[in-house]
Amino acid sequence: MLLVYTHKITPRLNYIFKHFFVRILQIPITFTTKVDEFVAHNGPKITYSKSPLGSEFFIRSHTLLFEQGINDIDITMSNWDDTPCFFPTGEKSSIPFDIFAAGFYLITRIEEYLPHVQDEHDRFPAEESLAVKNDFIEKPVIDIWAYKFLELLKQKFPNYEYRDKKFKLISTIDVDSAFAYKHKGIVRTIGGFFNDIFRFRIFNLWHRILTVFNFEKDPFNTFKEILKIKKEHNVNTLFFFLIGDYTTYDKNISSTNLKFQALIKSVADYAKIGMHPSYFSYKSFEKLKKEKTRLENIINTPVTFSRQHYLRLSIPETYQNLIDLEIQEDYTMGYAKVVGFRASTCTPFYFYDLDFEIQTPLKIYPLAFMDGTLKDHMKLSNEESIQKIMQLKNEVKEVNGTFISLFHNDTLSENNNWKGWSTIYKLTVI
Repeated sequence: MLLVYTHKITPRLNYIFKHFFVRILQIPITFTTKVDEFVAHNGPKITYSKSPLGSEFFIRSHTLLFEQGINDIDITMSNWDDTPCFFPTGEKSSIPFDIFAAGFYLITRIEEYLPHVQDEHDRFPAEESLAVKNDFIEKPVIDIWAYKFLELLKQKFPNYEYRDKKFKLISTIDVDSAFAYKHKGIVRTIGGFFNDIFRFRIFNLWHRILTVFNFEKDPFNTFKEILKIKKEHNVNTLFFFLIGDYTTYDKNISSTNLKFQALIKSVADYAKIGMHPSYFSYKSFEKLKKEKTRLENIINTPVTFSRQHYLRLSIPETYQNLIDLEIQEDYTMGYAKVVGFRASTCTPFYFYDLDFEIQTPLKIYPLAFMDGTLKDHMKLSNEESIQKIMQLKNEVKEVNGTFISLFHNDTLSENNNWKGWSTIYKLTVI
């Protein structure tokens, strides 16, 4: 047991220290404000306060973990060896930066609470983040700091037995459109035919005809292939089905369609199913509740995890609504326009609600990348996409983190837009 002495134990301090030590490094910790208890402790121990008690392992604390509320903080970036860092600690400290206050700042997304310009989908823009501005978005710096800290702990306490955490991979599949042509109803099907004709999309029209009349498999129906890869390579695969009402941004099959319901049920026989709340649900408790109930009625199982459509996330409102609906896990933490680690960690963490200064029961699973980000926003070729994915995967492996990919079922369709991406998917998850 690692003992931490501090002048004041706060919810913030308890939260971030447990992320560093318990969740990342797997070191059990306890806290004390009593000097005599700290001195008497025979195991590994550190001081996190304004000044050291003696010659012990000491980290000079920034004020952030002892404050309440949200304040705009002036941050100056520097480096700890070759790793970006901020909140310098001074000469007496055993490490040059307060990684705990810095980690809290990044993981709780304080910058997303502060006034900011939103993008076209009312999201926090990646380019406004500290990580993008300072070019560390593609590094899980919180995990890197933790392992740099661990090396110093091992030097100070060589007899303590440290446990190694194992690398994990989670493949997540968003189902925005289960089918390209089939089961869309008479109006949408006829509209699709005329749209192809007016736009002279002869190739599309030909495949639409073959598919609608059952001469060809629908190109978006790649579920058997994904489940086959899951089974053969024992891939932890999660599916997120969009079943919101039809809008400009939500174009899946109607949730009342029996073929669509049968598909969801068949996938649920082999993999876990989560909700993919619709575009306009991100601030609407009523829409979230309605869609959660719909999905539960289809699969006859409680829905416990979720990812917002368009990664449309408003902190803290979206998370507060999910908590009220007893959602246990969320997979939205990532950017649509850049790859990397939005919360600067690749280890799942609990959402800390700064409005109420509490750790909530909602566990956040941070994304590493989304397929459309690489192809549509970053404009990478297939080869460049594979290189970027492997680079991110290696970053996560180095710190024994959890690598979470986001693909869509239509990405494996091998149509003109996604030629070669079924191979990219296999290389990513196996």
